Amino acid sequence: MLRNESEMTKTSGTLWMVVGALAAMLAVSIPAAQQKAGQEKAGQDNAAGTGDATKLAPYYPTPATIVDKMLQLAGVKAGEKVYDLGSGDGRIVIMAARKYKANAYGVELDESLVRQSTARIKTLGLAPTAHIIQGDLLEQDYTSADVLTIYLLPVAIEKVTPILEKQLKKGARVVAHDFEFFHWMPARIVDIDDDGEGRSHRLFLYKR
Repeated sequence: MLRNESEMTKTSGTLWMVVGALAAMLAVSIPAAQQKAGQEKAGQDNAAGTGDATKLAPYYPTPATIVDKMLQLAGVKAGEKVYDLGSGDGRIVIMAARKYKANAYGVELDESLVRQSTARIKTLGLAPTAHIIQGDLLEQDYTSADVLTIYLLPVAIEKVTPILEKQLKKGARVVAHDFEFFHWMPARIVDIDDDGEGRSHRLFLYKR
């Protein structure tokens, strides 16, 4: 009898250890699952456009070699009006004005990036032909644009597509970097295997 009680006590202790371990695992896994679900929901909200507007064009600088390729592909001519949607530090606007002699406009929501790009434009003496508009890229007037350069997430491209279809004049060209306009047929697709920094890129040219 004493031997059986000892075994029962030992078995009971083992069971409680197992229960305790399972409880600890659940305590860790449930918050982790909740956190993952929250992160996925936040991503869905941003993808649906319910999050911060900056998520439409997150700041990710385009290498100078690709900037030049985009403007070449668009066939930018002196005096043409070029718009860069989500202009970041202004590098496309600056090259369009400086090298291609275009009348270039950047649309950027982030105030610090607007200040940075505006200061560089002023330093380079490009203020007459390079301009930065602080605002939402979905709320601008592109009716006078000859060329648009775009490096936007697919959700942003979906949102801006009907705006451009309504506003762009005949003959306007659009160059999209990496992400295409799904409802448009590209006039040309260019693949760049190496941008000089070991990364590949794809450019899409569209003509209205």
